[in-house]
Amino acid sequence: MTFKNKNALFCALDMRSIDQAVTFTSSIKDYIDGIKIGMEAFYSMGIDGYLRLQDLNIPIFLDLKLHDIPNTVKSAIKSLIPLNPFMINVHISGGAEMLRAAVGAIHESKESKPKLVGVTILTSMNEYSFEEQGMKLNVQDQVINLATLAADCGLDGVVCSPYEAGKVKSKCGKDFLTVVPGIRLDKTESDDQKRTLTPYEAVRNGADILVVGRPLTKANDPLEVAKIIRKNIDGYAN
Repeated sequence: MTFKNKNALFCALDMRSIDQAVTFTSSIKDYIDGIKIGMEAFYSMGIDGYLRLQDLNIPIFLDLKLHDIPNTVKSAIKSLIPLNPFMINVHISGGAEMLRAAVGAIHESKESKPKLVGVTILTSMNEYSFEEQGMKLNVQDQVINLATLAADCGLDGVVCSPYEAGKVKSKCGKDFLTVVPGIRLDKTESDDQKRTLTPYEAVRNGADILVVGRPLTKANDPLEVAKIIRKNIDGYAN
């Protein structure tokens, strides 16, 4: 699938009401390239809600962050493929065997073949988060290590913070997708996100797909915010 814009903007629909999600998406559809349906939305709205959103004819990133033993992940992906998502994801920390099983599920599909991306380090985490778990790790180095593993196992790209997108591109190649949450119009408003940049900064730093949630869904005027973000992204691309 080719997006109408060079750098894609996906809205994270972290809401529970089907009607609200459909109405909201319809209101900003002309300024976004896709939607992300995460665990909160999918578990609340279920298949019926997913299909109603799919009827809007907009690409869907099904963000369920699969992380289990290889056979379970492979079976889960086979169960999700009939929903025809544009993209699904797994946790890279599940290891190479799990990643290859996930890739195998898509290759074996006689239906659609969604993009498969791997979650590196959640954007809510930083070095202190690792210290809490008894690990001494540099976040950026670990993101690159995980991205390299994902690329070696045949994934299409990774989910990473805007800070690491450029380094992932340098290491894994320009065609390796960087899906970037942690986007804030004002970096002082980070909520529970710790590694954030503005849309313009993220695109400049190598982001292919920007995932924006609360700055859109919690805005007083979501359409106006969508226009601002679109202008930010397109301003850099041009």
